[in-house]
Amino acid sequence: MAITGDDVTLDEIIPISYDFSVVEVSSPDELAVVGADTRVRVTFFEEELELKLPFGSHTRLFLSEVNRAWSDVCEQHPKDEPKFDWLTKYRKMSKGARSLRKSIGATTVKMSQIKKSERADAANNSGQMKEDERTRGDGVHESQERVKSEVRDDLIRNSQPILSNKSQMLGMPQYGLRDNLIKCELLKNEDAYTYIKNYSFFLGTYNVNGKNPKESLSPWLASTTTPPDFYLVAFQELDLSKEAFLFNDTPKEPEWMLAVYKGLHPDAKYAFGNKGAVAIRFQFHNSDICVVNSHLAAHTEEFERRNQDFKDICRRMQFSPDDLTLPPLTIMKHNVVLWLGDLNYRISDLEVDHVKDLIAKKDFESLYNHDQLKRQMDEEVVFVGFTEGEIDFQPTYKYDTGSDQWDTSEKCRVPAWCDRILWRGKNIKQLHYQSHMTLKTSDHKPVSSLLEIGIKVVNEESYKRTFEEIVRHIDRLENDCIPSVSLSQREFHFQDVKFMQHQAKTVTVYNDGQVPCQFEFIPKLDEPSYCKPWLAANPAKGFLAQGASVDIDLEVFVNRSTAPELNSGQQQLEDILVLHLDRGKDYFISVTGNYLPSCFGSSLSTLCLLREPIQDMPLETIRELSNSQVSNPETDKPQEIPKEIWMMVDHLFRNAKKQEELFQQPGLRSEFEEIRDCLDTGSLDTLPGSNHSVSEALLLFLDALPEPVIPFSFYLQCLECCSDSSQCRQIISMLPQCHKNVFNYLTAFLQELLKYSAHNRLDVNILAPIFAGILLRSPTKQDSTEKRKVKEFFQHFLVQMPSDRDIHDKIPE
Repeated sequence: MAITGDDVTLDEIIPISYDFSVVEVSSPDELAVVGADTRVRVTFFEEELELKLPFGSHTRLFLSEVNRAWSDVCEQHPKDEPKFDWLTKYRKMSKGARSLRKSIGATTVKMSQIKKSERADAANNSGQMKEDERTRGDGVHESQERVKSEVRDDLIRNSQPILSNKSQMLGMPQYGLRDNLIKCELLKNEDAYTYIKNYSFFLGTYNVNGKNPKESLSPWLASTTTPPDFYLVAFQELDLSKEAFLFNDTPKEPEWMLAVYKGLHPDAKYAFGNKGAVAIRFQFHNSDICVVNSHLAAHTEEFERRNQDFKDICRRMQFSPDDLTLPPLTIMKHNVVLWLGDLNYRISDLEVDHVKDLIAKKDFESLYNHDQLKRQMDEEVVFVGFTEGEIDFQPTYKYDTGSDQWDTSEKCRVPAWCDRILWRGKNIKQLHYQSHMTLKTSDHKPVSSLLEIGIKVVNEESYKRTFEEIVRHIDRLENDCIPSVSLSQREFHFQDVKFMQHQAKTVTVYNDGQVPCQFEFIPKLDEPSYCKPWLAANPAKGFLAQGASVDIDLEVFVNRSTAPELNSGQQQLEDILVLHLDRGKDYFISVTGNYLPSCFGSSLSTLCLLREPIQDMPLETIRELSNSQVSNPETDKPQEIPKEIWMMVDHLFRNAKKQEELFQQPGLRSEFEEIRDCLDTGSLDTLPGSNHSVSEALLLFLDALPEPVIPFSFYLQCLECCSDSSQCRQIISMLPQCHKNVFNYLTAFLQELLKYSAHNRLDVNILAPIFAGILLRSPTKQDSTEKRKVKEFFQHFLVQMPSDRDIHDKIPE
């Protein structure tokens, strides 16, 4: 079996033409053996080739494709022989096809040189790596050295590294079930053919407070006695301008990149990997490594917000595998996780003078007992499984810029260890953990940690023996019987599902057959996906060794895209999942549930007709109103705006006019759920939760509307007149009455907020991008030009005109 590029050679090319034929041949003895190899004879003119192909569906597919190609030739070229001009470049050296052996020689040399440089493929993914190690090889003459140079440059530029790791190669999508089974067994027996080799990793974090690099970074980056194998450097607050916040682009990045280059250890050169993301992952030999750079919520009292930030990052950060049919990778799925950044945990329960006194005495142990991160980790509510080295340096925040003096501003911040480096994984030893006081560019001090990490490296001889044993074992198993599994349960019901509330139930799949098996949920006939959009199975595909079991989570989550049809009754929580076994049968799993209607995902016109909370109304009444939109004007006079919008805006109008970071800082998930239930059931007269949670609920409400506040039919018209204020206002006057009322009500509220900009620090450039894209949504994907026009359109309404009514006049009856 071909495992790496070195195992593949190109011997001949046989074109499929009139003179081509392929015939299956087998002896009477072979016919009696179930699962025997398939033998075929290929002929072309006087040449004859006999192939032995492995038993299975992949061989059948290959043979059917060959026959189909031959039929296509006969159909497309009924008179003339096809010329196959593409073969010309392979036949420059002689007339026969066998000259191909000479033409691939250079490729073979190049691949061998890549293999000799054992760490070359890792350099492209790992951030920075020593160049002297990347170029190490045993070439003996000038032409080979030139090839190595070309390969090295190619690796630095190429975004898809060449694979020399066998377990990584086995994960590529072109390999079938048999190969995936081998991969599964190889991973289980990894300890038999790998050994641990230590590499040094320099981790550095620096909150630069929006400043430009004004001093050498060598005291920080070149603080180790010998060059580390890797540099992993994280910055925060690289650019604090509004342009960087809104457009995600900053001219300061090249300046800091150049400063880092100049500050690296002088005894080695490095190749940079710029991923431009909050987290990167890479595979080095047989170890998967994930590096996270985070900047968590500020302020002493917000430690729960920081805890939630950590959980949200772990939940939302996903990496797409090369095989897009496989589930995405999460942070915690890696062998090694390195987490660094401005985590913003503070020192609490001590006065600032007491803290400074302990620092002066270098009593860091007493001070560390009041560190929020230590306390939260001790309580196992955050960074569970992570380790941080002993802190024996003074807090890194907050200093007067350009000095070593503690914060002398009016706020007089309590010193804290905001900047931290933690790790998770085996075979990791910290060699140093320190701050670097000589750097004075920022109000933070940079921090570094030197880790010695044991990386799993393949022993080629042991790998070969293990691989051959696994292949022999699977050969025996494949002829035993077809795959079979049993399920712990076939029917699942989800009770009282709510908007944006995650529910999950578990089905256990047990391999009760005699062979390992591959399972996958497959789509039903004429359906695009294996399940409805509100449902997911995790994992949706995988492998099971003999006698093994896997827990599959059936997860229900109703969001903005699925709520409208569930609210209106057009869809129900009903689906049937088809669990398919490769070379085996299908199993059917029934999923049902009842969805509690919500104002989130309901239309404005429907909500204006509902005077009672939506969950107090009969389901049939809600569906009739949602589908027909017909009401009796005498008895069912609609409200001017939905009462749910009024409750949220009124709450913010009374409580949040002076709130900083409104509509920018997210709320707590638990508080959003309380707000949602309050709006849907009318159980409380006032909304629970913080101002940030209410503001996020309002944005989620507007974003979930099936028809936005400015209906889709007006979208292009709005873009066309975005530069003319009077025409923009004319369009709003033509909106359906409830949509026009809501738009005017919201803009009046935002105008009111802007009156308090000295307190809440809001301005038009902050509010316009947030609300424009929600109130004026595109029916299709927006480009950058459309986004600019949408923002320009909405900005006209944030500037109060004499004709604008006061927000008090817009409160509904």
